[in-house]
Amino acid sequence: MRVKGFLVAAAASLALIVSGQMIAQEKHPEHPKKEHPTDKKQAGMTKTDLAAAIRTWVEKESAANGGWLKVEDPVEHKTLDLKLEKVHDERLSQVGPNLYFACADFLEKNGTKYDIDVFMQGKNKDDLKEAEVSVHKVNGKERYTWFEEDGTWKKKAVS
Repeated sequence: MRVKGFLVAAAASLALIVSGQMIAQEKHPEHPKKEHPTDKKQAGMTKTDLAAAIRTWVEKESAANGGWLKVEDPVEHKTLDLKLEKVHDERLSQVGPNLYFACADFLEKNGTKYDIDVFMQGKNKDDLKEAEVSVHKVNGKERYTWFEEDGTWKKKAVS
C-alpha cells in the first residue's frame, strides 16, 4: 500500500511539473524549449562579452554599407539590408569548440522582421569573430529548429 501511495504522489508531482512547463511555454511561445541551443558558460566568456562582440561586428559591417548590415538569404536568393533591433543577450550558448551563438532581431528596409542567428568564434572575448550568420525566422515564421545529437547542437529544417 505504501508503494501505491508513493506512485500516486510521484505521478501527481510529475503532472504538476509538466503542466508548469506547459504554462511557462504558453507565456513565451516565441522561445520554445528547443528553438535554440541551451546555455553553456565557457570559462572566461560571459553573456555580456558575446552580446558586445555581436553588436561591435554589426556596427562595423553596417558602417561599411551605409548603415545597413548585408546578409545573404539563400532561401529568398537575395541580399538583405538589415538594422539591428536587439541582441538576445539573456543567454550564452556554446555550440562547438570556441564557437558561440546568440539570436538577434533585425528589421529590413521594407519592414520585414528577421530573427538572425549569429555565431561568433574565438578563444576569448577579445578574439571573437563572426563565423556564420543564418536567417532563423522571417516575420516570426521559423525556418529551422535545433536538436542535440551526441552533445552537439545541430539545425533541422522546419517542414
